[in-house]
Amino acid sequence: MIDISTALYSLAPNADWATRGDEIEWHSTDITQPTDSEITAEITRLQAEYDNAQYARDRAEAYPSIADQLDKIYHSGVAGWKADIKVIKDANPKPE
Repeated sequence: MIDISTALYSLAPNADWATRGDEIEWHSTDITQPTDSEITAEITRLQAEYDNAQYARDRAEAYPSIADQLDKIYHSGVAGWKADIKVIKDANPKPE
């Protein structure tokens, strides 16, 4: 779950601030504090970005280790390795 801190880091990466629950203490006088609506919009954007990358996290978990993949290439050739990887990619499709 994306939170206020993550949104603030994204919106104002060089700003100095602290949070206490949902309260923001803004310490950067030279950087404008994002509005509540900007923070909410950024949380929504970042959450959607994270959710849309679920397939990549699922694939990464399903892929064999690099050592096992190299062993597969050695014993079965690149075509055999590609067939194994395709099964994982097909099971975890990239959203359009």
